[in-house]
Amino acid sequence: MAKIALFFGTQTGNTEMVATQIQEKLGGDDVVKLYDVADASPSDFADYDYLIVGCPTWNIGELQSDWEGIYDDLDEVDFTGKKVAYFGAGDQVGYADNFQDAMGILEEKISSLGGKTVGYWSTQGYDFNESRAVRNDQFVGLAIDEDNQSDLTDSRVATWVAQLKMEFGL
Repeated sequence: MAKIALFFGTQTGNTEMVATQIQEKLGGDDVVKLYDVADASPSDFADYDYLIVGCPTWNIGELQSDWEGIYDDLDEVDFTGKKVAYFGAGDQVGYADNFQDAMGILEEKISSLGGKTVGYWSTQGYDFNESRAVRNDQFVGLAIDEDNQSDLTDSRVATWVAQLKMEFGL
C-alpha cells in the first residue's frame, strides 16, 4: 500500500495536473495514492499517516465544489498524529484579496481535528493583498498560480516535494 494519500479537487484540471506532478516526484503509485475528492469518503483519510490535500480557490475565496461537498464530513476523521501538507491553485492578480483562501480553509479545519501541518511555503515571489492561507508570513502549503506564473510551477513543485520528503521522513 502507498505511504501517502493525495486528495485533490479540480475544476479546470490545474489542481489535478499538479497532483500528478507531485505523485510522480514523490515516487509514483507505489508511494502516493491519488484520490479525486469527488469520489472519496471520509474513511479514505483514515488509512494514511501522511496526507496531501490539494484544492483550488473558486469564485471569491470559496472551496472547490467537490471539497465543499465533503467539508462537513471531515469532522468524522481523526487526523491526530497525521502529517498533512497542502497545495492550492489560485489567481493572485484577479483575486488578490482572497488568493489561496481554499487552502487556508481546509488547513484550519484539518488542524482543528488534530492534523499537523507540514510543507509551509514562502510568500516571496507572489503579489496579493490577503489570504486565509497565510500563517506567520508563510503559506500553509504550496501556492500555485497557473494563470500568472505557470512558468514557475515545475520548479516550485520540485522544491516543495524535496521539502516534503524531509518532513515526511521519506
